[in-house]
Amino acid sequence: SFSATGQYDYDLVVIGGGSGGLACSKEAAGLGLKVAVLDYVEPSVRGTKWGLGGTCVNVGCIPKKLMHQAALLGTAVKHARKYGWQISGPVYHDWATMAEAVQNHVKSLNWGHRVQLQDKKVTYLNMKGSLVDEHTVKGLTKAGKETVLTAKNIVIATGGRPKYPTNIPGAMEHGLTNVALECAGFLTGVGLDTTVMVRSIALRGFDQQMAGLVTDYMEAYGTKFAWKCVPKRLDKLSSGALRVTWTDTQTGNEHEDTYDSVLWAVGRAPETKAVGLDKLGVQLNKETGKIVVGADESTSVPNIYAFGDIGEGRPELTPTAIKAGKLLARRLAGQSTELMNYDSVPTTVFTPLEYGCVGLSEHEAEKRYGKDNIEVYHAFYKPLEFTVAGHDANQCYIKVVCERDGDQRILGLHFTGPNAGEVTQGFAMGFQCGATYSHLLQTVGIHPTCAEEVVKVNITKRSGLDATVTGC
Repeated sequence: SFSATGQYDYDLVVIGGGSGGLACSKEAAGLGLKVAVLDYVEPSVRGTKWGLGGTCVNVGCIPKKLMHQAALLGTAVKHARKYGWQISGPVYHDWATMAEAVQNHVKSLNWGHRVQLQDKKVTYLNMKGSLVDEHTVKGLTKAGKETVLTAKNIVIATGGRPKYPTNIPGAMEHGLTNVALECAGFLTGVGLDTTVMVRSIALRGFDQQMAGLVTDYMEAYGTKFAWKCVPKRLDKLSSGALRVTWTDTQTGNEHEDTYDSVLWAVGRAPETKAVGLDKLGVQLNKETGKIVVGADESTSVPNIYAFGDIGEGRPELTPTAIKAGKLLARRLAGQSTELMNYDSVPTTVFTPLEYGCVGLSEHEAEKRYGKDNIEVYHAFYKPLEFTVAGHDANQCYIKVVCERDGDQRILGLHFTGPNAGEVTQGFAMGFQCGATYSHLLQTVGIHPTCAEEVVKVNITKRSGLDATVTGC
């Protein structure tokens, strides 16, 4: 295929080869557009680099879920004895074996992405892209060689990178970055002594009752928490250990302790600085640094689009970026006018006790509809697998937030328990169909499962009755 207009090198140039950028470029090429994608990984403060595919594939969801699985298997081995498996000798975890296996899988994904781009005739450039004007992108190689590309449309899908606290001495020199609760959970799970320091609340932006169950389970599971504490400094001792000094904000007292590693999980910052947006006057949100985008992912400058984590107010999730990227490609190719629907996007936190949700938190539903206009159905349940294992199920809980009147449209669904992602994914479809509490009651459960407990919820919070499920 060749550029229809002939006045530009490409129909579309995409800056960023992560989940969103790759999905957008492959879709556009498949629809006959001439496409180039630029991807470049700026090494982290510690000098870490990775291949094509973005955060999710290399240093995000994929390695995270595999390491979470490693931790779950450790729990499964403990349970296995109760189920009659004769496991002799102590069971311990070898980090190097897991790390190598995870990295090999990630490398296979990097390779797969490159092959797909070739198959779909997308030009892949391992260069750092920046904007020159609304039809021109400059690519810079690691060696400093420059390439100029022109395009009818330009898409920015550069995502974000982890933030370091800039006001804490030693933070950048001696720390790594990560995802807080998920990481602490699997580190505890593979047998490492792990402490989470929390300045205010856990899982900001999520339902706080559910967040409390997640952290209660983690504390019971062996993860330590230093609540309402703020780090002051980080020093490397001659032994190689790291000394952390912190303040307990409730008492004002200062404390210190030593650790082998310190991980910062203080959010992500958008990769907008190096892209040259200011030159073109692309409008950014002053506070977040993200790009202000319209419903069609357009920026304030014609022919320049942005989507994924870089877009202001967008959920920072791989599947939304992929879907938004494909839809944008279809619109740019003149194949469709469909816009991305960002309502009721489901998500799951892969903590030791998984938490899945879709729709509104209870607090958000109260804010929008008023406490008297919502009905909350809930249940504490015990997964069958936990019974024989003698595993504590105190935090396995389901909450369905509904409108109080009429058909009782479901506003939010929350689930903590095994395989929360698998459970939540199924119910998420109902939200696209306007699911109501009566639809839920009409649904026959699959026995014995954890998911069936969702269709059986019948006790309201308002009633004050005990919500513990009894019987099989």
